[in-house]
Amino acid sequence: MGLAAFLAVWEAVGRSGVVKAGVLPPPSIVLGQFFRLFGDPRFLTDAASTLLSWVITMLLATVIAVPLGILLGGVKPLRLITGPLIEFLRPLPTVALIPLAILVLGSGAQTKIALATFASAWPILFNTMYAFGEIDRQVLDTARAFRTSRLRTAYAVILPSVAPFVMTGLRLSAAVGLIVLVSTEFLTGNSVGVGQYVYFWGSSALRMDIVLAGTVFVGLVGYLVNIGLLGVQRRWLGWSAAGGAV
Repeated sequence: MGLAAFLAVWEAVGRSGVVKAGVLPPPSIVLGQFFRLFGDPRFLTDAASTLLSWVITMLLATVIAVPLGILLGGVKPLRLITGPLIEFLRPLPTVALIPLAILVLGSGAQTKIALATFASAWPILFNTMYAFGEIDRQVLDTARAFRTSRLRTAYAVILPSVAPFVMTGLRLSAAVGLIVLVSTEFLTGNSVGVGQYVYFWGSSALRMDIVLAGTVFVGLVGYLVNIGLLGVQRRWLGWSAAGGAV
């Protein structure tokens, strides 16, 4: 109902002439342009580039952040030593690092992937670190009492306890990664992707209907990814609901 009301108000404002149609096209026009995007070979190439870069970003962020989060969460002295550095790097705006990334990595896909990985790793890292504080100590004490090996304790106790929090971090990082990828594509001007596609039609042709259609595509992808990850979390990590990790 909220979405329907929003679209109705948008349509009314777009048709009323209060705002020029070229500046804010009504959703009926944007929706038609959205479906026409899938017949544009250039858009399909740009969309494929963005989605592939997003998949690579999430894989890299997970591979980096999960082991690091487990290490920092399990070793308190190391967490205290690295704490100031982490707190310094975490709030850095990713877009401010674009000039440095281009200087070091060039202006290809590696730049946007590196920046998106940097931004996406933080939610996974902090959720993994936080998960260690939520592990039931009685379960760990029971494992020690039965002389359970460290390896078995890791995959039978620690990983199941950490997994729901990691999945929550993945859901947050998925949105962050997509935002950074599109923003970097938009700002660098040399990288193929939806951000560059939107920039081209917005700056050179002033086609706001195409710009908004591309924006809707990105938002829809983010929404579907979140719904998919939430479904996986509920289906395979059902015990997370009891712990409030969702």
